[in-house]
Amino acid sequence: MKKIKVLIVDDELEFANTLQERLEIRGFEVMVAGCAGESFTSVRQYRPNVVLLDLKMPDMGGIDVLSVLKEFDPGIEVIFLTGHGGGADKKIGMEKGAFDYIMKPVDIKELVTKIHQAVQDHVAAQPGA
Repeated sequence: MKKIKVLIVDDELEFANTLQERLEIRGFEVMVAGCAGESFTSVRQYRPNVVLLDLKMPDMGGIDVLSVLKEFDPGIEVIFLTGHGGGADKKIGMEKGAFDYIMKPVDIKELVTKIHQAVQDHVAAQPGA
């Protein structure tokens, strides 16, 4: 069985690298992008199944990144990870096609479950599935 490919997009590299290690231990293939611009290149080259996307980054906000990612690949599954609350951002993100929205600090079991759910939903939405 192929490993699920996850791209973490977060300007807090210590958090992203730690999360990468924790997900790799659980059998995921993981890549980290430290900013929005880097994420666009990574998505094109790496072709992740799921993107874990920080909502607040210095170069571009997560909602705008989500829009670009969905334009590039409408089927890409995006889960927002944020330390900043905000019902409005969550609502907008979900309306623009985010799969889910998880608050930091991240519960790794919850995150792993959400990643698997996102991949299952993506597969179920494919023609002929």
